[in-house]
Amino acid sequence: MTEPIFDHERLDVYRLSIDYVAFSYDLAKTLAGTNRHARDQWIRAAQSIPLNIAEGNGKQSLKNKNRYFKIARGSVLECASIHDVLRVCDAITDDANQLSKSNLKRIVSMLSRLIQRTTGESEDRIEYEYEYRDAEYEYEPSAES
Repeated sequence: MTEPIFDHERLDVYRLSIDYVAFSYDLAKTLAGTNRHARDQWIRAAQSIPLNIAEGNGKQSLKNKNRYFKIARGSVLECASIHDVLRVCDAITDDANQLSKSNLKRIVSMLSRLIQRTTGESEDRIEYEYEYRDAEYEYEPSAES
C-alpha cells in the first residue's frame, strides 16, 4: 500500500482488511459454476470490511464509529462462514481456508479491541476465543460426515 493520505489508511486493521480483499479476489477468480453465488456474497462481504472501517473512522461520535466497526466485524465473521461453506463444497483447499481464517481472526480481534477502547464494551480476544471453544462442543457431526 502507498503512503497514507487519509486517517483510516493509517489503521493496521484497515491495511490488513485491504490485503484480505486482494486475497479474496485472487481466490474468487478460481470459483465458477455452482460456487458463483457464494463467490459473489464473499466478495461483497470482503469489500464491506475496509469500507465500514473507513466510514466508521471518519465519524465524529463514538456511537457512530462503533456502529460501523461492528458492521465490519460482522462482515469478517460472514467471510469466515463463507470459507466454511466453500471448504465443505470442496471449492477451496484446507490450506487456503486456514490461511484466510487466521487472517480473519486477526482482523476480528483488532476490530473488537477498537470497539472496546471506544465503548468500554468487554469483547476482548480471550473472551472471544473461549466463547467459540465452548460452542465447538455443542456441535456433533452426523455419522454421514
